[in-house]
Amino acid sequence: MLSDLSGQIERITYTNEENGFTIARVKVYGQRDLVTVVGNLMAPTPGEILKMRGEWANHPKFGEQFKVVEYETKVPATVYGIQKYLGSGLIRGLGPVIAKRIVKKFGKRTLDVIENEISKLAQVEGIGKKRIAMIKKAWSEQKEIRDVMIFLQSHGVSSGYATKIFKEYGNRSIAVVKQNPYRLATDIFGIGFITADSIAEKLGFPKDSEQRVEAGILYVLHKLSDDGHVYYPYEELVVKSREILGVDREAVVKALGTLATDKKIVFEDLNESIEEFKENKKAVYLAKFHLCEVGIADRLKLLSSSPRSIRSVDTNRAVEWVQKQLLITLAQNQISAVRSSLEKKVMVITGGPGTGKTTIINAVLKIFSMLKVRIMLAAPTGRAAKRMSETSGFEAMTIHRLLEFSFAKGGFQRNEERPLSCDLLVVDEASMIDIVLMYHLLKAIPQGAVFILVGDVNQLPSVGAGNILKDIIESDTIEVVELNEIFRQAKESRIIVNAHKINQGVIPSFESSYQYGPENDFYFIQQEEPERVLETILELVKGRIPGRFGFDPVNDIQVMTPMHKGVVGAGNLNKKLQEALNPGRGDVMRGDRIFRVNDKVMQIRNNYDKEVFNGDIGRIARIHPEDQQLIISFDGREVIFEFSDLDEIVLAYAISIHKSQGSEFPAVVIPILTQHYILLQRNLIYTAVTRGRKLVVMVGTRKALAIGVNNNKTKKRFTYLKQRLC
Repeated sequence: MLSDLSGQIERITYTNEENGFTIARVKVYGQRDLVTVVGNLMAPTPGEILKMRGEWANHPKFGEQFKVVEYETKVPATVYGIQKYLGSGLIRGLGPVIAKRIVKKFGKRTLDVIENEISKLAQVEGIGKKRIAMIKKAWSEQKEIRDVMIFLQSHGVSSGYATKIFKEYGNRSIAVVKQNPYRLATDIFGIGFITADSIAEKLGFPKDSEQRVEAGILYVLHKLSDDGHVYYPYEELVVKSREILGVDREAVVKALGTLATDKKIVFEDLNESIEEFKENKKAVYLAKFHLCEVGIADRLKLLSSSPRSIRSVDTNRAVEWVQKQLLITLAQNQISAVRSSLEKKVMVITGGPGTGKTTIINAVLKIFSMLKVRIMLAAPTGRAAKRMSETSGFEAMTIHRLLEFSFAKGGFQRNEERPLSCDLLVVDEASMIDIVLMYHLLKAIPQGAVFILVGDVNQLPSVGAGNILKDIIESDTIEVVELNEIFRQAKESRIIVNAHKINQGVIPSFESSYQYGPENDFYFIQQEEPERVLETILELVKGRIPGRFGFDPVNDIQVMTPMHKGVVGAGNLNKKLQEALNPGRGDVMRGDRIFRVNDKVMQIRNNYDKEVFNGDIGRIARIHPEDQQLIISFDGREVIFEFSDLDEIVLAYAISIHKSQGSEFPAVVIPILTQHYILLQRNLIYTAVTRGRKLVVMVGTRKALAIGVNNNKTKKRFTYLKQRLC
């Protein structure tokens, strides 16, 4: 039986911005004790008055609760309520201290003053013109956001996404969503086609509407690109689109034709016989991927065939000279690599850990420095660029920074019209570069420059679409030097020896007699049950590894896992590691995630405005509830995040192995269980092991390790770059 209940929100115990589910403690008139209220509340704020309709229930653990079915909110009327409302963080520029001063000055008239006579706030200590302007803007936005939220929530959109939609479209939000809800899937990070489709259904868009089918096909192609595909076979795409959209073939075929006419996709008949193609050899590309793939092939050919801007030298004398300068003796394939750098325009150096890639880079840089040429070094991630700088002594930067990316100016500022000022460009961790980034990089390289790609082709391919390094190597059109000899010093590391064993399909041995050097650097701890694996990881990170090896549990130790979900998935590991390493009250809650000062966090999308990119790891330096801002330090550079941007950030005590690419850590801990069998592949385990610089600890079962090491069937990516280069 439904009942009515009115009260003032005293505090929010929990709220999930993804779905609006909230647990709140409410002060009900005439009752001494606070009442627990649960339900989907829209951006609940302490101090608000709720008029609710719902039913009473008795929770076995938490006792009596009022389950809200429907409700309406009203601004508070009491002085206490107004103070709590304003100090809740609802309005940027107003925290508990300032709110108390305002309410002390204006009492029950406070909200009326803010609404109609906001200049009077200058009478309150600590409020100047700048803060008044901030409060005025935030108050106005909050009212408009509320209207948008009411509309959107009635169509199944959470308050968290409503804020992002308002930030993107402003006062046009409702009109945009009514006209074409599918825009949300491409314009708003975090809102996919499924959510947009749900909104469209509630707005009355028919299942077979052209807008829906076209948006659905683009959604499918984007999802496929997330799996690394640059194109997808036409017939296979039709089947996938029909499965997801639930429409007939004719609707999909018609929509594909419209998308091609609108130049959003490109069809291409691929001459090569590809077994995955059924009735025809037609490939379907998102337009930007087709442009990039064709452009990469054309520019690599042009760059390879253009004359060098650097004067020729006697390669034999150069090799002898550099060995004397660096006090080293190069192996035969290292000499070949140095020679090629002096003779070829474009080349690839590939090899695993301990095979001398860094030695070759340093030798090449030494020779080119002697020739007084302009040298540039880059890598896909900030961590990889920093490591490159440390090992070479030359400044290295991210590819985005090298190409002077500016969101405000419309993208990469370095291109064919404004090329890089270099005669030699060396790019490390090339296996991480996706098709879009490689295209923009090649556009900016001067035709006379030497271009050297360095990477480990046996690692996982790029997170984005393409398989660039592998395709270039297999095309056999670019000079490739493959390093496979492990040098003496590297042989003292079990990490390096075992990494090469894994790459060769050999199970590493863990007998106690198998030792290199004074200390082991590679351990396997046998645990069968996920719960015991979790307990062991917590013990290792919090106590055993720091105690024995002296590593800092947050800065030096990185837990890496194959999965996101499950007991030893990244999500649960992060919660448990946060509790163990950074306990305390949660300063900011985003959905079911809690962020605290000193937390280790990772950016999960490219944010060009902030110059932080997918996979960058930082630490939370400060949290400002009044300004609704959180400051994160990325390698010493502080970046401001609005609370509404926090779905770009996740805890990073544990990360997926895919997200670890381009990074190295003093110590890594890797859970490995048969539950992960879908993802257990040789290149995944190889990538994980090679992230550890001084210590690798695996926790799990040898059976799971054997499954992964023996599985060399990497997931096929549909790319045509290799054939274009040929």
